[in-house]
Amino acid sequence: MGYLEAVSLGHVLPDGRELFSDVSFRVPAGQTVALIGDNGAGKTTLLRTLAGDVPAQQGSFRSQGAVAVMPQFIGSLRDDRTVRDLLLTVAPVPLRTAAAALDAAELAMMEADDETTQVRYAQALVDWGEAGGYDHEVLWDTVTVAALGVPFQAAQFREVTTLSGGEQKRLVLEALLRGPAELLLLDEPDNYLDVPGKRWLEEQLTQTRKGVLLITHDREVLSRTAGQVVTLEGGTAWTHGGGFAGWGEAREARWQRAAELRQRWSEKHEQLKQLVRTLRQQSSISDEMASRYHAAQTRLRKFEEAGPPPAPPRRQRVAPDLRGARTGIRAITCQNLELSGLMKPFDLEVFFGDRVCVLGSNGSGKSHFLRLLDEVSAETAPTVGHTGACRLGARVRPGLFAQTHRHPEWAGRTPADILGAGEGDRPGLDLQGAMSALSRYGLAGAGRQNFETLSGGQQARFQVLLLELAGATLLLLDEPTDNLDLISAEALEQALTDFTGTVVAVTHDRWFARVFSRFLIFREDGRVVETDAPVWDEGRVSRVRG
Repeated sequence: MGYLEAVSLGHVLPDGRELFSDVSFRVPAGQTVALIGDNGAGKTTLLRTLAGDVPAQQGSFRSQGAVAVMPQFIGSLRDDRTVRDLLLTVAPVPLRTAAAALDAAELAMMEADDETTQVRYAQALVDWGEAGGYDHEVLWDTVTVAALGVPFQAAQFREVTTLSGGEQKRLVLEALLRGPAELLLLDEPDNYLDVPGKRWLEEQLTQTRKGVLLITHDREVLSRTAGQVVTLEGGTAWTHGGGFAGWGEAREARWQRAAELRQRWSEKHEQLKQLVRTLRQQSSISDEMASRYHAAQTRLRKFEEAGPPPAPPRRQRVAPDLRGARTGIRAITCQNLELSGLMKPFDLEVFFGDRVCVLGSNGSGKSHFLRLLDEVSAETAPTVGHTGACRLGARVRPGLFAQTHRHPEWAGRTPADILGAGEGDRPGLDLQGAMSALSRYGLAGAGRQNFETLSGGQQARFQVLLLELAGATLLLLDEPTDNLDLISAEALEQALTDFTGTVVAVTHDRWFARVFSRFLIFREDGRVVETDAPVWDEGRVSRVRG
């Protein structure tokens, strides 16, 4: 049975800032341990250290059993990899090496069919088998049928760009949970999964005999799966031995205890300093007091060298100011709208101030719908294929929060630079104004980092800030809480409650959905209907489009 143990791990950033130190915890076999913390606290860096991708700068870790990793980027792949390539990324290293050699040999056979090339190809086939390649092909057949509904032979050369984010996640999770590794390191595996997918993941994590270290911000997933919660905050980590239900109370108690110990240390420190001052005066007139004075100095020096107990961590302050403005009564009007090849025609009216939650399975067209709403007011024709009518009301200014955070135009640019330049309806800010805005979103420390180096949660908060500065009156939010830490998600929920305007959001976050009052369901039969309460069990759209 596998286990993983971290011992006093620490990491220092290239600019000299300490990201975390003295991080110790254990992941036992058969238990899911959640790793949580503020965006930018170092969760992914810690996970990559435990995976061996980032050298351990301080401390050490040890494990028993094979380790497999799901990186955070799974679900947002937009390169030329195939299904087979994706499955190989989470396969054991010897298998990946054998696969690369076999692929090279096959290419060589296409160019030259001489004896040397044939021998090379034959040896590559032997090495593939010895590395477990054929056994894995049997496993992958089960995996692709479960995740995609087709056997591996039919799916292996399919490009991952043709898969939804949820299908990418499900494919890799099926491979890891069914695979031979005894320890799994999963970085936000629930992102891109619809609710049936999340429920499946919750069931798998509660039943698996593997040890699992899980990074997630989904409060439902946390409450249903985590046997222990490791919290990365204040530059170090602490472990709550119970589940997520008692974590908030334990955290408050810990902070209160830290504040009390700090206060007692300060009081004792002041007492010792006062004693030294008193004895210094008395030692000038008495040799007996001189010896007591020197003893008190030594005692004070040792007390200060030991240092105070750790201070309570600074509470992250995230204060979105999504003001919006009044618009026409009808914010959105859709008449006989059909998203080409996705859903049947439907009608919809959304009024100023409505909070509409869009639900349904992955691939049903929800994100396409948000993109269409974002584009219909532009002078150019929408890129989203559709028929029927879709109009925005007077003074409705849409602002889109994109799920994937893909912004190649920001590569090599810092948040401060992006805010300074301005764009479209968003005015540029001077450096002081930019840093002030970033500070309200807990991003002041990241203001000089390149955008692509920010954590997923920091990128998400930055996108919300841009919506605020652009003065959007119609917020179009595509999975906004996927990468937000707990405090940021709660701050966003409060900001949406106070927002003067209209909100349409796609989400699979059952906790977040409580903010909304209208629910638009993209059903598996291809219809779009409105309900009074969220519906989480819709399957994949089965309607065949001509």
